[in-house]
Amino acid sequence: QVQLVESGGGSVQDGGSLTLSCVASEYTYSRNCMGWFRQVPGKEREGVASIYPPSSRTYYDDSVKGRFTISQDSAKNTVYLQMNNLKPEDTAMYYCAARSGGAWCGLARTAFNFWGQGTQVTVSS
Repeated sequence: QVQLVESGGGSVQDGGSLTLSCVASEYTYSRNCMGWFRQVPGKEREGVASIYPPSSRTYYDDSVKGRFTISQDSAKNTVYLQMNNLKPEDTAMYYCAARSGGAWCGLARTAFNFWGQGTQVTVSS
């Protein structure tokens, strides 16, 4: 069972930046896809960015391309989400997720097996 712990959320002004971190409890995370998702009340959880650590291939939702960057530090079992030029519509609970195996990687929520507790990001105008 992989445990994921997010941190780094907070409140910022429109145009500000935040960096989210997700620490995985097991080394095996480094072989499987890791992703960041977000959810606002009343809406489905949506994929923001993901990374396949063996190749460092990344995937982004169109709404965050050019503003968000996902990266990894295998030595620390950690995945990061650098968020720049934040907008009020980025306000959401952000969740880290991991797949349990396989070479697939992307932004399909149902493909991920493990989830963190979430960290809140609030962007005010």
